[in-house]
Amino acid sequence: MVDKKMYRKIQSLKKRGYGKDRIKDSLKLDPATVRKYFNMGPSEYEAYQKSTLERQKIFEGYEKEVLDVYRENGNQRLSMSAVYDFLEERHKELPGSEKSFRNFIHHLEKAGKLRYAANLRLYQKVEDLPFGRQMQLDFGEYKQRNGKKIYIFGAVLSASRYKYGALQELPFTTLDVILHLLDCFDYFGGMPEEMVIDQDSLMVVDENHGEIIYTRAFETFLHEMELKMYVCRKADPESKGKVENLIKYVKYNFLQVRNFHDLEEAREAFGAWLTRRANGKICQATGRVPGIVMEEERKHLRPMKNSLYRRESYLGREERMVSDKSFIMVESNEYSVPVEYRNKNVEIYKTDHELCIFDARTGKEICRHAPCLKTGQKVADKTHFRRNSISLNELEKKARELSDCASWRIFLDKNRETYPRYFRDQCLLAVNSFASLSEDAFFQMALDYCIENKTYAMNALQDTYLYHLKEHEREEKIIQTAFGAAFTANPLTKLSVSKRSVESYESLFTPGQGGRR
Repeated sequence: MVDKKMYRKIQSLKKRGYGKDRIKDSLKLDPATVRKYFNMGPSEYEAYQKSTLERQKIFEGYEKEVLDVYRENGNQRLSMSAVYDFLEERHKELPGSEKSFRNFIHHLEKAGKLRYAANLRLYQKVEDLPFGRQMQLDFGEYKQRNGKKIYIFGAVLSASRYKYGALQELPFTTLDVILHLLDCFDYFGGMPEEMVIDQDSLMVVDENHGEIIYTRAFETFLHEMELKMYVCRKADPESKGKVENLIKYVKYNFLQVRNFHDLEEAREAFGAWLTRRANGKICQATGRVPGIVMEEERKHLRPMKNSLYRRESYLGREERMVSDKSFIMVESNEYSVPVEYRNKNVEIYKTDHELCIFDARTGKEICRHAPCLKTGQKVADKTHFRRNSISLNELEKKARELSDCASWRIFLDKNRETYPRYFRDQCLLAVNSFASLSEDAFFQMALDYCIENKTYAMNALQDTYLYHLKEHEREEKIIQTAFGAAFTANPLTKLSVSKRSVESYESLFTPGQGGRR
């Protein structure tokens, strides 16, 4: 039924000569309501009002339970939809609609059975934006009747009013915020163009004449997600009134009438509340159900991206098979993996700035690479192919035993001095290159050259040694071509010369015997 004020308006317009249709349009009432009160006199209206108040209400059986809810909350002016939702959660099905329940609450108020100790705060609306344009983010905290605090993360898409929230027992950190945002984007099925926040210290360090300075972790996150930011002042309803309303909605529609002793219980109930109430009921601001409107807004959201802050999570990982050469293929490029994973499965997690590789069985991180921007490339980390089972001391000992000459000991000491971080690699190269020295003389020549020129790299020594060997081989070929196979390859071999008697030479100089004078 309509209240006295509305009844008087109907009768006033009737006296001014308005018809039923015109009254309906002027007061925006249902035609049946106008017809009902158009010809009803004042005495009839009072009698009808009295009978309405006295007749049995469909929620009369819930009166004690409703009053208990208000009493447990200090008789504050609760959201009627919150109380209705609480009863619906408890009883699964109620005898009447939410509108009938509101009428029942008004009946309790008029009858004096329900008295309030405080008034409900109202909030200001914020202008709507196109689909996919903006998401608003805010935080809150609520102290339950049992004294336990719950910290609230809330986000809402400005166009569809589709809402997301998360609860935790401890105050938020920057990493908490980033992980909740990633879960939020998963829940929405994409990312908006812009995010509205206030100057919260979890995300913003300072503001310098309009230039926003973000925390290092949050700035990295914004960069990898390519998110635009709008930073407003704290408690600014003009800029982020929608999400401020959401935080209050969570407090006074969900938390106020409930008392959780366990966080997991609270999270489970909160998830159901988001689906049933926050996104499942008609939004008073838009007149539409957010869960239905979201189907349209989701088409305008940007695709979700992997984040380096989620690399420890199993979400977003892909499986790869390691080749027998210890490489995996990712987007037309090959990346090395430690040799012990050859012919095994691994998992990868790729962002714009990192490629992380994990053990598929344990989930432990194996290695990382910087993604290659070109295609058809092979990215290798030489440490993946090291024989790490041999200690550095053992490897150095093997290298020193390759030669007994003093020059080799001097060269190794200088090598270690010059390349302290890569001495393992230097020793490994020495062991592989000089394990069987065929020509000590040329190795000594190479050592002398490198020490004299202060060149202490192991591959420089290897190149010098190979150069002397090749030069020796070239000289051998020249000699062999000139003198025949009898002149053998060893330059240290002495030529054998045939000997003649002294008399044979003296005869050449004896007069009368054909000798010279």
